[in-house]
Amino acid sequence: MIVGILKEIKTEENRVCMTPAGVEVMVHNGHTVLVEKSAGAGSGFADETYVKAGAKMIDTSKKIFDTSDMVMHVKEPLPPEYDLIREGQIVFTYLHLAADETQTCALIRSKSVSIAYETIQKADGSLPLLTPMSEVAGRMAIQQGAKYLEMAQGGHGVLLGGVPGVDPGTVVVIGGGVVGVNAAKMACGLGAKVYLLDMNLDRLRYLNDVMPANCFTLMSGPATVRELVKVADVVVGAVLIPGAKAPRLVTREMLGTMKKGSVLVDVAIDQGGCFETSKATTHDDPIYVVDGVVHYCVANMPGTVAKTSTLALTNATLPYAVEIANKGWRRAMQENAEIKLGANVITGQVTHKAVAEAFDLEYTSVETLIGG
Repeated sequence: MIVGILKEIKTEENRVCMTPAGVEVMVHNGHTVLVEKSAGAGSGFADETYVKAGAKMIDTSKKIFDTSDMVMHVKEPLPPEYDLIREGQIVFTYLHLAADETQTCALIRSKSVSIAYETIQKADGSLPLLTPMSEVAGRMAIQQGAKYLEMAQGGHGVLLGGVPGVDPGTVVVIGGGVVGVNAAKMACGLGAKVYLLDMNLDRLRYLNDVMPANCFTLMSGPATVRELVKVADVVVGAVLIPGAKAPRLVTREMLGTMKKGSVLVDVAIDQGGCFETSKATTHDDPIYVVDGVVHYCVANMPGTVAKTSTLALTNATLPYAVEIANKGWRRAMQENAEIKLGANVITGQVTHKAVAEAFDLEYTSVETLIGG
């Protein structure tokens, strides 16, 4: 198979979807790997290292789309790329379609085979290709929250860890999954008072056992959220329903009860955001203020720590990319239920129920398309 590695074009996105070491594995499996020139530069991987690994360097993304059987990105295809995607071409990347009707329609029109990193799922419910970036984003959420609490950044001047004789800041983390736990660990490490909310009582029991003493686990619900945001200095939105649009858990009305200069960090923004006032921002313009509350809603947070993120992402995605390339998408889905769950749009048909429901589109079971 000819596999194309594209340069990211999203604002301040410095990651690349495959390291030179990953290219070497692909080549050893008998595949041709095309890499767009300077695709790895932002992550510290020079073109020469890709060539040594066996890749062929290509001048433009158009040539890669024209030639490749499978194209890989980190972030979703953007409008300049929609018309480059070919019928039957495998598109393997983060898609987050339930929050992006324009992209969903473009992939339907392309009749491509669009497989989303974020909906590949193991039997235990874990999301192996989302997990490493969720770990990064959760930890970054606290770094960003702490920064924007500074008065020079628009915050109300609270140091999350406090100092002897002064109370620490209060952090509320909504969602006890990978993002939420990593955010809570970072906040606890700084010395903040941390509330970690989830709706699964068994999960809360587990977290209560393993989290530090300054982390308090609570059952999530509208009343709990409504009361905690009043005392919060930083609120982290870390709720995920795989493949579906994020629920709105902090309303505009609640903002009016929050401290002026407190910070909302919406890590669920890729899936539409879990705060009513959320809208996607970029690294070059990361925040805005509503009712005196600072909102940080950058949709590709890990892109700003590209070296760490690229290595972590390739570790997770490479085995799946190799399997798809070795077997072809249809056989890979027949033999690996995890990859089958990654199917979002296949040859013009929406094969992920949450995406179909988000935009009132017809849903087609992937089982009817793969046979076997």
